[in-house]
Amino acid sequence: MLNLIKGALIGIALVIPGLSGSIFAVVVGLYDRLLAAVNHFREAPRTHLRLLVPVGLGAVLGILLSTKAILLITASWPLPSYSFFIGLVLGIGPFIYRKITQVPFKAWYVLLPVLGFAAIYGLAKLGGEQPENLIAITRLKSLADAGTMTFAGVFAVALMAIPGISGSIMLMVIDQYGTVYNAVSAIGPALRALLAGNWAAFQEQLMTVALLGPFMLGAIVGLLVIAKVMEMLLKRFEAQVYYAVIGIVLAAALILVETGLKPYWPASTGIGGILTVVAGVVLGVLATIFLDKPSDAATGV
Repeated sequence: MLNLIKGALIGIALVIPGLSGSIFAVVVGLYDRLLAAVNHFREAPRTHLRLLVPVGLGAVLGILLSTKAILLITASWPLPSYSFFIGLVLGIGPFIYRKITQVPFKAWYVLLPVLGFAAIYGLAKLGGEQPENLIAITRLKSLADAGTMTFAGVFAVALMAIPGISGSIMLMVIDQYGTVYNAVSAIGPALRALLAGNWAAFQEQLMTVALLGPFMLGAIVGLLVIAKVMEMLLKRFEAQVYYAVIGIVLAAALILVETGLKPYWPASTGIGGILTVVAGVVLGVLATIFLDKPSDAATGV
């Protein structure tokens, strides 16, 4: 039951732009165990399933329960919500600092955050500056749609396996956040239409839900590939990985400013708007720092 609850918290974190599901797994003491379970599943499948099944079910439950709420909040109150998300991103700073100070600084490490920033921000520029409520694909209508969703799954899940990186932000980078969570939110209406015998409505919603099929396929591939890579990198070059994460985090924060604050910023902003943004950022930073506290005891970092 405890792992189910932890999985639900991770699932909620996956939906919130800026909050890293992987870092939340660290916070609740599951990251290393999940990585090991994925990488060494064949060695002891029953043992690993006892962890993966409740955590996975909890994550799905968390996503289903929070998706519509998050989309509603970001659409209705963009300035305070996005300011809070930016704070969540920046609040990971103390965690990263603890990681990078594990090894003596070398001059070439400066290149790592630069490369991390360039990679993520460059992808964001390719994707454009679109808000999270953009639904780029409404229904699964072609192989091109399936290919796009498969890539979205590989891209978002592979990167979100790196502690400190938000899968939701990565979906925003490629303009698919609204698409994915719109498909998730269509599951409820599809089930209600099915139970009511409304086949036309069911088929309509099912075409939206179907987008999750190729996305999940890509997610599985991305997870299997990156889990091996991350286990090796974190075992040998943990501090260096987090130097690169510095650049990724800064790029994510800038992306949130451009996609969440800039489009909704009033033409003439008074002190009230500025205070709203500042308060949101501060609260977000404090929230992430608070959530990071248990990791000291749980993981020994």
